[in-house]
Amino acid sequence: MIEHRAFFGDGEKLFALTDNQITELERLTGEAIGLFYQRFIAAQFRFAELTHIIRLGLIGGEMPPQDAHDLVNAYSKITPIHDIFKLAFDILEMRWSGEQATAEGATE
Repeated sequence: MIEHRAFFGDGEKLFALTDNQITELERLTGEAIGLFYQRFIAAQFRFAELTHIIRLGLIGGEMPPQDAHDLVNAYSKITPIHDIFKLAFDILEMRWSGEQATAEGATE
């Protein structure tokens, strides 16, 4: 499993966009993952799309869906969008390239 570990909410969490989570992301956004990724890295995203990536990543990291929903609802609304974007980008980029993203957005 391609996974990403990061602090979110109240501690370090495991995130993974499995095939099932990507299929759900495509359904929620109405776009194929390639088109969504291109739009996302161009910073043409909706706030809900950021939270979808984080929530689905938590579920893929084996957190129960209701717990993932509750955690995202509790913390995403009080966290700066820049920080939410960075986490969502890191989760998506890890699945896209298999590499950890750097602070500048490039991969290592």
